[in-house]
Amino acid sequence: MKSFPIVILGGGVVAGYAAKEFVAQSGKSGELAIVTAENALPYERPPLSKGFLAGKEEASDLLISDAAFYRKHGIAVFRNFLVRKVDFRRRRLQSSSGKVIGFDQLLIATGSTVRRLKVPGANRSGLFYLRQMKDSQAIREQIKRGKRAVVIGSGFIGMEVASVLASHGVRTTMVFPDDQVWKRLFTPPVSTFFEHQFVNRGITFMKSEKVVALTRKNHECQVVLASGNQVPTDFVVAGIGVTPSMELFHRTPLDTDGGIKVNKFLETSVPGVWAAGDIANYPDPIFHRRMRVEHWDNAVEQGRVAMRNLMGKLQPFIHVPYFFSDVFDLSYEFWGDATGYDQVVYRGNMYEKQFSVWWLKKQTLCAALVMNRPEEERAVVPRWILQHSRLNPKALQNTRNLKSLDTTFGRPG
Repeated sequence: MKSFPIVILGGGVVAGYAAKEFVAQSGKSGELAIVTAENALPYERPPLSKGFLAGKEEASDLLISDAAFYRKHGIAVFRNFLVRKVDFRRRRLQSSSGKVIGFDQLLIATGSTVRRLKVPGANRSGLFYLRQMKDSQAIREQIKRGKRAVVIGSGFIGMEVASVLASHGVRTTMVFPDDQVWKRLFTPPVSTFFEHQFVNRGITFMKSEKVVALTRKNHECQVVLASGNQVPTDFVVAGIGVTPSMELFHRTPLDTDGGIKVNKFLETSVPGVWAAGDIANYPDPIFHRRMRVEHWDNAVEQGRVAMRNLMGKLQPFIHVPYFFSDVFDLSYEFWGDATGYDQVVYRGNMYEKQFSVWWLKKQTLCAALVMNRPEEERAVVPRWILQHSRLNPKALQNTRNLKSLDTTFGRPG
């Protein structure tokens, strides 16, 4: 049995950046191992629905660090190692083939698993999900052959995939149960803006629709909807969300609640065992509640902080949630958490594709979306959210210079 002082379970973004932090903190050769079920070194996930899916990037471009990095620093990477059991008492990971890896400290970074469509015909070929590199590669190949596609879901993945498909000449239909795209995040005006952009590029929306079956008719795939409508297509991509990968941790000493519960240092209820990324349910000191964030930036920062902490350099995880998205020629960024907001302020001009959206709760900034706006807006957003800055809504909407709000209305509340 091979054993290591530190083992990272999972080979995604957390692992890649935690390994870089291990080196930055002068970790010694032979003290760190990464265990992953995938046949790849840790790689970036955002390009899977952006540049990589569009064929603008290749697999080697996605690597967080190349193979030489791991060799140089004596970091062991066990690929295709499917862990069947985690023994916290004996500090061991056991694979499905019976191989065992021991650990002194463990960083759990198993991420999330895609939600799968549970309707008749969902096991047919021609239905794709997007989570790993192999998924994106499969859809890339399908783009070359298929002329029509149905994208199920209108959130982050659904919007990005649909934009790539349409950009490659695939006639794309988006099917989703809400009356607007990404209703959980976007305000109605923002949804309307994106819907117009998508329609102008040939994408068809079927709102307030639920998929009830996938069938084949005359060798043609049909997406059957609850309304009775049927949409003929060459292939389907389902982007209906993810769930934390918890299968290994049921009936273990870990404290779980929609994820693995950690303290402010990202340590679990089992001493010496930490969790980071999609799977970590952490106490957020900015929004004063527990959160579990499923975005790249969160995985990067938690990977770094967790590694520093398990190496004895304790610091609490304090970070404003953030993500970015690219659809067609549009790029935007989002910070914070709009839960419980009571007012929205808009700046700029949506018709010119230059705008920002500011969510306020009791005049305190809690979230913002920024697209093609002056750099000062990007700069103040995370700081104002972190500081619980109180803002005068009218001043925020009308002022040309946000720096003035820093000294008048932008003081921490």
